[in-house]
Amino acid sequence: MIRVTPTISLPDDEVLLEFTRSSGPGGQHVNKTETAVDLRFNIGTSSALTDAIRRRLLKLAGNRVDQHGVLLISAQSYRSQRRNIEEATERLCDLIRRAAVPPRPRRPTRPTKASKERRLTAKKVRGDTKRGRQGPAGGGSADG
Repeated sequence: MIRVTPTISLPDDEVLLEFTRSSGPGGQHVNKTETAVDLRFNIGTSSALTDAIRRRLLKLAGNRVDQHGVLLISAQSYRSQRRNIEEATERLCDLIRRAAVPPRPRRPTRPTKASKERRLTAKKVRGDTKRGRQGPAGGGSADG
């Protein structure tokens, strides 16, 4: 079990880890060991997530989710497979933690009387400026 929050725990069988050869530093070692980790997590079929968290997680994950609802997280920063697994798992947990926090509801507000007056005054000034730029006939250009 992967503990995400006090109320959310992911069963180990819902998280699939695949290992590949990593790019970057490491010399000959990196060419013969599979230290890069691809973590796959199916958001749609997970029993640990509520519908609300699932929707927010799909939105947060963006283009890291394929058309089947599988989230892919790749980690290859470290030379050690174990550290890359920890990094990928922590990134998954961070995403789920962020999705678990419901957004604050928006309280509708109205503009104040002073802000309305400032807006109208600015519009009048701008209109006067433009009117001052017009030619003597008061129309636009002669081209048409």
